[in-house]
Amino acid sequence: ILNLVTIQKAWTTGLCPYFLFGGIMANKKRKDNKNRILKDGEYQRPNGTYEYRWRDKRQKRHVIYAKTLVGLREKQKQILKDSLNGLSVNNKITVDNLYKKWKALKRGLKDNTFKNYQYLYEYFVSDQLGSVLISNLRKTDIRSFYNYLAEERNVKVSTIDSIHNVLHQVLQIALDDEYITNNPSDNALKELKQARTGGKKANKALTLNEQLLFEKFLETSSRYRGWYPVFITMLWTGLRVGEVTGLRWEDIDFENDTIYVNHTLVYYDTRTQNGVTFAINTPKTKAGERIVPLLPRVKEALLLEKERQTELDITCKSKIDGYTNFIFLNRFGNVFHQGTLNKALKRIVRDCNFAVLDGIIKSEVTLPNFSNHTLRHTFTTRMVETGTNMKAMQEILGHSDISTTMNIYAEATQELKEKEMIRLGESLENSFAKLSKP
Repeated sequence: ILNLVTIQKAWTTGLCPYFLFGGIMANKKRKDNKNRILKDGEYQRPNGTYEYRWRDKRQKRHVIYAKTLVGLREKQKQILKDSLNGLSVNNKITVDNLYKKWKALKRGLKDNTFKNYQYLYEYFVSDQLGSVLISNLRKTDIRSFYNYLAEERNVKVSTIDSIHNVLHQVLQIALDDEYITNNPSDNALKELKQARTGGKKANKALTLNEQLLFEKFLETSSRYRGWYPVFITMLWTGLRVGEVTGLRWEDIDFENDTIYVNHTLVYYDTRTQNGVTFAINTPKTKAGERIVPLLPRVKEALLLEKERQTELDITCKSKIDGYTNFIFLNRFGNVFHQGTLNKALKRIVRDCNFAVLDGIIKSEVTLPNFSNHTLRHTFTTRMVETGTNMKAMQEILGHSDISTTMNIYAEATQELKEKEMIRLGESLENSFAKLSKP
């Protein structure tokens, strides 16, 4: 028997009265073929099976079926439970339906970020999960999907992390609209991340010896010398890759030794024969618009780039959203994008390490595999090592939140502490060895 509290809750959900009182006010005029009294909304069909009809809070009609009266009433209990929890019962909403709603409602993203999110969902998620009813989707389905991406499609964990970011937002729509009581993608990637990374963070910065090796190789290699200016600029300014590739000559003040960062170059990988489409974006936050010191090493690199382009008769052909006169250009006079620079880094790392192994370059270290963003972290780590003021670091890096700077600072100082402890241990060992000699 439903108590008054349950009845009050059900009234607020919009359930029709006859649904609530069906268990209290039996309809004596209607019975099934076994002489059992049927409640309001319950009916026995001509073939002996049962059905239950009701309206939801929007007065939409629904019906469920069962072979037995006991089975029908079990389903009724679940309907009542879902209704009291605020869930939409008997819905046919798929993950793709939610994605379309998310795409229509999403605001606050840069155009490039939004397009990349859409690509990730449509290329990776839709085919595997798009047709699944949200009411049937479970956390194990999400975990299986991520494992499939990693093991069968060989997708990198960093890419799966981006896919997870989109999928979690899409499924959050179902939670917000009360189709589900929890987001099945919560913590679904945690286990895969731990398995693939061993619980360790990737090395985000080059050590000082690795940085010296990298710079020396670029400077002395006839094949890769042309890449020296752009990578030195990244390494000694801490600018994001889009900020570097978007730099124009008018953004450089050679007299006052400053770089004015006021925009970023972004690109959309269209996955078509046309390749990529570029655009200019303003910084994500006000802190992204800033003035960065032009260090002597960067000033020298920029002048080398100007000299190289003059010798090779390279002029800027790119005009993007009214911007032109870009500094870093390929041999056709077009701007670079992140993919091109990362591919160049892979070749540079490979050939530099071959040179070390073959004895052409003397070095105690070889280069790890790293990306453009590693150079930004490397610059930050060098600032930490030289005791740069944290507020100055925040402004130079363009962080809107000091906590972001502090996280990088803590990571870098932890590595420094470990190195200092090793150095202290070695020093003590040497001291003890000297004292122990007769």
